[in-house]
Amino acid sequence: MALAAKLQLRQSQSLVMTPQLMQSIRLLQFTHVELEHFIDEEIERNPLLERAEPQDDAASDQAQKIEAEPQAAAEGDWFENEAGWSAEAISEKLDTSLENLFPDDPGTSERLGPDLTAQWKSASGNGGGSSSEGLDAGDMAASAITLRDHVGEQIALAFVDPAARLIAGELADGLDEAGYVRADFEEIAARLGTDAASVAKVLAVCQTFEPTGLFARDLAECLSLQLAARDRFDPAMKALVANLELLARRDFQTLKRICGVDEEDLLDMLAEIRALDPRPGMAFSGGASDAIVADVEVRAANDGSWTVELNAETLPRVLVDHIYFAQVSPHAKNQAEKDFLAECLQNANWLTRSLDQRAKTILKVASEIVRQQDAFLVHGVRQLKPLNLRTVADAIGMHESTVSRVTANKYMLTPRGVFELRYFFTASIAASGGGDAHSSEAVRDRIKQLIDEEKPVDVLSDDAIVDMLKESGVDIARRTVAKYREGMNIPSSVQRRREKRALASAGR
Repeated sequence: MALAAKLQLRQSQSLVMTPQLMQSIRLLQFTHVELEHFIDEEIERNPLLERAEPQDDAASDQAQKIEAEPQAAAEGDWFENEAGWSAEAISEKLDTSLENLFPDDPGTSERLGPDLTAQWKSASGNGGGSSSEGLDAGDMAASAITLRDHVGEQIALAFVDPAARLIAGELADGLDEAGYVRADFEEIAARLGTDAASVAKVLAVCQTFEPTGLFARDLAECLSLQLAARDRFDPAMKALVANLELLARRDFQTLKRICGVDEEDLLDMLAEIRALDPRPGMAFSGGASDAIVADVEVRAANDGSWTVELNAETLPRVLVDHIYFAQVSPHAKNQAEKDFLAECLQNANWLTRSLDQRAKTILKVASEIVRQQDAFLVHGVRQLKPLNLRTVADAIGMHESTVSRVTANKYMLTPRGVFELRYFFTASIAASGGGDAHSSEAVRDRIKQLIDEEKPVDVLSDDAIVDMLKESGVDIARRTVAKYREGMNIPSSVQRRREKRALASAGR
């Protein structure tokens, strides 16, 4: 059989992720802080973009800024006065049509619904993105001292020898956020050309730094350093610290035997252990933490329903300066400059369209969640219904992956508090009598209530909890109860019984 080269013509279909589509998907997943950062970067690189600011009527008449609509670039003919700047010419530079970026676009009010359309227009009219020309108090505040800065100041005062100071700096670089040193001493000694004894000597000095417990290699050493500083590291306490695994299991009988103390002394020792700080490094901030800002607000309406609105603070408004584009486009000297301006206009229109669609999609998903979880908003967590992404996606006519992206890192402010959108999606647990299924979150709350109400003389085992839940109509397995209990950091019945007995003895 002879081998020969030949040409074949084939036709096939494939799904191509264009750069704009990928960016749109990322935009949908962004948190409020990430979105603000992304918009700031786009405004910095695109001269046609500008944040909308609250203005009075007189100022708005002089500004002559036009907020871009999704079809502005295609419908406007004001920029056709120059050859090469027609709408058709610019659209050829797009890697895809804007309509293809959002296959789940609600589009018209018929698809979005009159109620959601009115709420969206009301929310978008409030002006979400604003910037102040004055200085904010937060901008003038001093940055928080980090753990590395705090340790560095003490190293400068504790060591005069440059070699010892260098070793201390290497040890400080190995500190984790809790204040434990995770560095390999042998590696540090080899890298700095010294021996392990010198590193250990420097470590001993570093372990005297404030707060006490820094530079410990494990939890036991951290507690030992703090107890030694309080002159309470006697042989009994040393034995207790050396057997922290027994303390975690609440095996008080074994601890009394190992430490050689009675029950009263052991309780006093446990009280001292609880007063220590197992993570001394956490007192220092490694960076600024972002406060949670709700993306959606839910309030009770006068007719007994729920009003779902977007939080105006999380809706950044971006304007496209078409006037500036019309002024500079006739003065483009070559094709490269024309291409640059066309790309800026394309990206600006894409961003405004994407922000608009992102807000509409969040509102649709949140409104459906509120409709599904109406009983939770009225009665509390016990009435939280089982819900999955597919149910919401089918109800609003979107893909399940779109709902998943929308609910990631988005928060809803309700009369019962602030919840992440993912909180409302829980697994289903069957009912023992064949009725409606129960939400796993509601079952967790019921398990916690049963354990909180148990008596010291009648501590509930997992089997007993299973029986009580079945009596109330919840069909659940013992291993599921154990999993939920451990997820809430609730000890086993044996550990709880030991702890309650110890507390009862201490009360007498």
